[in-house]
Amino acid sequence: MSSLYKDLKQECYEANMQLNALNLVVYTFGNVSAVDRKNGVFAIKPSGVPYEDLKPEDIVIVDFDNNVIEGTMRPSSDTKTHAYLYKHWPNIGGVAHTHATYSVAWAQSQQYIPIFGTTHADHLTADIPCAPPMADHLIEGNYEHNTGIQILDCFKEKNLSYEEVEMILIGNHGPFAWGKNAAKAVYNSKVLEVVAEMAYLTLQINPNAPRLKDSLIKKHYNRKHGKDSYYGQ
Repeated sequence: MSSLYKDLKQECYEANMQLNALNLVVYTFGNVSAVDRKNGVFAIKPSGVPYEDLKPEDIVIVDFDNNVIEGTMRPSSDTKTHAYLYKHWPNIGGVAHTHATYSVAWAQSQQYIPIFGTTHADHLTADIPCAPPMADHLIEGNYEHNTGIQILDCFKEKNLSYEEVEMILIGNHGPFAWGKNAAKAVYNSKVLEVVAEMAYLTLQINPNAPRLKDSLIKKHYNRKHGKDSYYGQ
């Protein structure tokens, strides 16, 4: 394994294995990448390789223009989406995509996930956004690249910060999450899936369940992320 990218490949490998261990993927339907900003590249899972067969040396190194820099396998089919996010959001270090059941169900319903409880508020103060399904002309074009555009357009339209809201649903598709590194992207993917399940069950119990009140949203978010944060479990 190349000494230049050995640590990056290992980080990416471990994050992908964690995605599988947390039951966020089915078969090979999911991927995580890890970025090296200094060298302008990122590591990503190769396409179609079962997790039980995946090895650190299989990880593919790609630049932000989707050129393979190192690796013998084809990078994930979602590589162009990851590249677009890295290129336009300079403060993220990892991106994850899953087909986790509840997250996908919300994406297929084309609904934002309302902020019903404090578990949600511990991580973000907004509803989890759902980007509208992609327009036909974009589907027929550079689809994975255009998925990145779809994500940024949704954040721009809703005036959301990618550093505060580290997750999104793509209408009729599924979730993407990101963070300061690949491990945090996986963490946020799991949080998204858990919150999606909780919100679904909440609406089954009470279809008219109220949104969490602002005072509780602010309290729970700030005690974990504010300048005087003190919360940890």
